[in-house]
Amino acid sequence: MAGSNDKQAPLMLSVSGCRGIVGASLTPGLVCEYVGAFAGWLRDRGGGDTDSPIVVGRDGRAGGEVPHALAMGALRAAGFDVVDLGVAMTATVGVMIDHHDAAGGVVLTASHNPAEWNGIKCLVAPGSAPAPSDAEEILTRYRAGAPLLAGHDALGAARADDTSAHVHVGRVLKALSEIADLDRIKGRAFKVALDSVNASGSRGGAMLLESLGCELVHLNAESSGVFPHTPEPTAKNLAGLCETVRGQRVDVAFAQDPDADRLAVVDESGGYIGEEYTLAISAQTMLRARGAGVIAANLSTSRMVDDIAQAAGGRVVRTPVGEANVVAGMRDAGDDCILGGEGNGGVIWPDVVDIRDSLSAMALTLAAMSATDAPISALVREIPSYSIGKRKLPIRDGLAAAAIRAVSEAHADQRVDTQDGVRVDFENERAWLHVRASNTEPILRLIAEAPDDDLASKILDDAGSLVDSL
Repeated sequence: MAGSNDKQAPLMLSVSGCRGIVGASLTPGLVCEYVGAFAGWLRDRGGGDTDSPIVVGRDGRAGGEVPHALAMGALRAAGFDVVDLGVAMTATVGVMIDHHDAAGGVVLTASHNPAEWNGIKCLVAPGSAPAPSDAEEILTRYRAGAPLLAGHDALGAARADDTSAHVHVGRVLKALSEIADLDRIKGRAFKVALDSVNASGSRGGAMLLESLGCELVHLNAESSGVFPHTPEPTAKNLAGLCETVRGQRVDVAFAQDPDADRLAVVDESGGYIGEEYTLAISAQTMLRARGAGVIAANLSTSRMVDDIAQAAGGRVVRTPVGEANVVAGMRDAGDDCILGGEGNGGVIWPDVVDIRDSLSAMALTLAAMSATDAPISALVREIPSYSIGKRKLPIRDGLAAAAIRAVSEAHADQRVDTQDGVRVDFENERAWLHVRASNTEPILRLIAEAPDDDLASKILDDAGSLVDSL
């Protein structure tokens, strides 16, 4: 990652895209130059072709209209036609790239960041984040300051498409019909609460749930883009949703982030289940439907998915952190891969789109609930539970490499994975440790998971002491 040194107006540039503070680090010039660089990269990737359109959407946050218009202008100035989706989930933009046979897509989003942030996420055909090596090429082109510009007689046109939520929901329902009984789900008439944080997931979320026969209690479904609470779907930020569940007697509750690529789940008693369980429940649904298969997950995701896969005769492929890396792992596994995702509530269902998608996660959760008369809390109790601990240590030049080497050597008798920092699996204790440099902060991240808090803390204590000694 590279970024601004101004702590008051940080600019985050990484293989995941660009994020900054609107009116400070995220300037109109930056938006045009970054999107223009992406357009040039797409043209070169397509052998000089600008005939295929580029799909554009935004996450709905207040003030996002201006960066959205700037991005569309930059693409048209580069000679590309633009399909404007308006407010749309990141996954929806991916679906519509394929639907329109487009060259790629641009999403104006800062994901779960607070309201003053916005950013740019680039997508490639047929609908996914660029591979890390491609993302680096886009960054290099942006830093070179050479956006693609077309002549006055070759400027692109723009057209709006208001069908994107219908197309996306249709894909989810089609995929769901192949692994579950839709009539059974509809017959359960689940009462579902949904917090869409007044952003892009509102329309598609309501459309999907109503299509599945749910009675919907929709919180924060306005189009204002004004976040009613800190938008990251964590337990601390979802107190209102949990209280609604207790007052409304719903069967399950879901919470989306602004670009709706993550989903958190709340049980029927108002208990926050958490984002780690989103992938676990979805994986269990897919494995039971398919009998076996491969699940791709990053190295920092709970081993709940390993237990679930093993019980079903499947297996887990581990990847470096980041959606693009998970998708690369899924593609390497080929047709055997039935699902991918991360422990942040991101589920990637390749039958729908190769992007984290809250609609897919909701559909798979309801399919799991419909297969039994048990409440969602009982389904969660079926999954082996673990305790995850996380710590941050200040970093200095050379520390990350030294820490990775020291941790690897100290645990050479265990299973060691050095794809992304170092992960050590303590198989006898059903525990693991992951040490890696952050992509977004100047820190070293230490994550440990174990069957109980004490063992997870001990693993972190030992790792911290080892790093401190370097």
